[in-house]
Amino acid sequence: MAPNKNLAATVYGPNDLRLDERPIPEPAFNEVVVEVDTCGICGTDIHFLKDGGFGAQRLVKPIVLGHESAGVVRKVGSAVTHLKVGDRVAIEPAAGCRTCDLCKVGKYNICLDGKHCTTQKHDGNCSNYYAQYADCCFKLPDHVTMEEGALLEPLAVGVYAGRRADIRLGQRVIIFGAGPIGLVCLIAAKAMGATRTVILDLEHAKHRLEVAKKLGVTDVIGIRKEDTEEDLVKRIHEILGGPADRVLECSGSQPGMRVAIKATRNAGRICLVGLGNKDAQLPMVDAISREIEITTAMRYNHDYPAALEIVASGYVDVKPLVSHHFDLQDVHEAFRVASQGEGIKIMIHLVPRDTNNHGKFTN
Repeated sequence: MAPNKNLAATVYGPNDLRLDERPIPEPAFNEVVVEVDTCGICGTDIHFLKDGGFGAQRLVKPIVLGHESAGVVRKVGSAVTHLKVGDRVAIEPAAGCRTCDLCKVGKYNICLDGKHCTTQKHDGNCSNYYAQYADCCFKLPDHVTMEEGALLEPLAVGVYAGRRADIRLGQRVIIFGAGPIGLVCLIAAKAMGATRTVILDLEHAKHRLEVAKKLGVTDVIGIRKEDTEEDLVKRIHEILGGPADRVLECSGSQPGMRVAIKATRNAGRICLVGLGNKDAQLPMVDAISREIEITTAMRYNHDYPAALEIVASGYVDVKPLVSHHFDLQDVHEAFRVASQGEGIKIMIHLVPRDTNNHGKFTN
């Protein structure tokens, strides 16, 4: 039975997270209202809770966290024809304004006036109910779980990063950072044809590096305090059999960016994915003289269909990313675990698992 109230995980300030009751939304003509079933915790959620935001996105009012969600359609707007009440959907949480120059050339992901959640202007969807544009809700096949539906959001980030890096069949790829985004980038890179891969993270992040091994990475590197840039470049080249063709930098760290440049072949390409250091000192003369292309990726750009297809077809398996499960009432403990880095992907179940009748769950 659908809940008769709308509880939302709302951040009011640093370390001030509350379960608020909010009105149950009504859909606009082009929207659906989704009863959210499962919501994953993202690093940006933790930044809002712990640091009051990230970059230009600052906490200026209480906002609902969460944007990695899947659920069941409960209300349908008057103009919506491709979805109906009862459909199980994954929610893409980024939509452009649809009228600006960026949207008109297909760059809705960086639209300045778009509905992107969670941001300082727009609530997220870690709530019992959430209204979203119907064309941003993707119907899930019966065999795809709600957790897999929620994981389409980070996977779409990895797919977009791989496209921005132009990963091709038979290439050698480095991934910096073995957090959730680094791991979905590994999944996407392999799906796109990368044959030799290496992922790096700090030595103490052994549990993350072990998950990378389960996902089929060629090898991992645990970075030690005494490792120099030259040490890491040598180890990378030994694993890959030479310089990398492509790099996905997911740590957002200056050391990661520097080693990325030094470990990449002439005319290689680096995609910066992670949000980290505001400023970084990089060996740009080296990058320029060897024509290393450096690009960036923000969110995704119509990558949900591809992410859904590779999951639904069984081409990739994202289930090993899920490490913890919490009901909505235990949201504070869920965020404590996530902020401490104790797992990989922490899932919040807004429909309690023992009473859920909307989908299947992984163990």
